[in-house]
Amino acid sequence: MTEAGKREMLILVKILRRLLFVAARFAAVLVLVGPAAGGETLTAARYAQPVDRYGHFAPGRPHEYARLTATTNSGRELVLELPQNEVFEDVAPRLVRLAADGPQEILAIISGRASGARLALIGLRGDAIAISAQSAAIGTPNRWLNPVGVADLDGDGRAEIAAVITPHISGTLKVYRRKGAELVEIAALADFSNHVYGTPELALSAPMSIEGRMRLLVPDAARRKLRIIALEGGKVVEIGRCALSAPITGAIKLLSPREISVGLSSSRPVIAVGNCLK
Repeated sequence: MTEAGKREMLILVKILRRLLFVAARFAAVLVLVGPAAGGETLTAARYAQPVDRYGHFAPGRPHEYARLTATTNSGRELVLELPQNEVFEDVAPRLVRLAADGPQEILAIISGRASGARLALIGLRGDAIAISAQSAAIGTPNRWLNPVGVADLDGDGRAEIAAVITPHISGTLKVYRRKGAELVEIAALADFSNHVYGTPELALSAPMSIEGRMRLLVPDAARRKLRIIALEGGKVVEIGRCALSAPITGAIKLLSPREISVGLSSSRPVIAVGNCLK
């Protein structure tokens, strides 16, 4: 091989080595960045920018907001702004997961000037957050709803969402199941209230595991009885009831697998839920 040929060969070897080095660095970046980007999840959320453009204030002031800010496990902050005719009529967004292998999403209450309140699931969509599924709105302005919670009520591995619709006027407990971009009502039962108008306490009801199955603890319309509710055969049914000495006004707190405490106007009694079953 001539000297010129040797020099060309050395140059080619150096170029190949450089290309291999760059390729290895790029592959390492892919290994480091790829899983983080693909596994990004929501870790926190909060409402911001209080407004009075709707003016219902079911949970009291200042709990109508124009903006939702979410944080991801990669440190990103993402914002969802509502249009002028809508607000988040809510105290705090809820991080929920409808299935063990499903994404973390945000459950929120959105109220519209012409349509009243609806439930909305908000999740990651590319580089943003957006509404991924929602229920039908109540259909009348200044009509509100209060979530009971998210729980697998029928034991199929996927959680349902329960809420009391119009808890201040003849409230109805409704159970929703996600179907694509919709939260579809699958069962309902009348005579419930889980909120005192104008107060920020939204936890007057709760899901609870009772005898190995998820149930709902929801006050009756007068908030003088705590009803124990099951989803059986596709229907919402009452399987127990506890009398209260005064209307419930404070949060239900789960003390153990068998006991809860409830906030009444002047006391917080402990209730053994098993004693309330029919």
